[in-house]
Amino acid sequence: MTKAKLVLTIGVVLVVALLAGWVWGTVGRSETARALQASELRGDLLGTRAAVLDARVAIYSVNFGEASSHLEGARGLLGRAQDRLTALGRKDDVRRAETALTAIDDAQRMTGKLDQGANARAGDAAKILAEVLDSEAKP
Repeated sequence: MTKAKLVLTIGVVLVVALLAGWVWGTVGRSETARALQASELRGDLLGTRAAVLDARVAIYSVNFGEASSHLEGARGLLGRAQDRLTALGRKDDVRRAETALTAIDDAQRMTGKLDQGANARAGDAAKILAEVLDSEAKP
């Protein structure tokens, strides 16, 4: 009977040790995942803003084809950023991102018409993205 108690005690200790190790391992994981999401979001927003600013330079240089391709790239990055903002539950920033996307669409439409006013619409989008980046930096 003492041998059975010893085996049972060792089994219980092993189960408790495994459970404690699992809990200890998962404690920091959620914070790491949150930090990863925030950095990926920031990267998408910065990439979007950079593409919009590149488009403004191309418009200023009267290279509307290049501007249109930069705006197309910005649209894709902003779509990913919107998905991340939605997943994080940041409704105000999602609305601002939608406004920026509308401005990007308008600017791209204007570049197709060789309209220099596209520069102003792209500037509006860049300003909105800067605001989203500023709110993203604040906790």
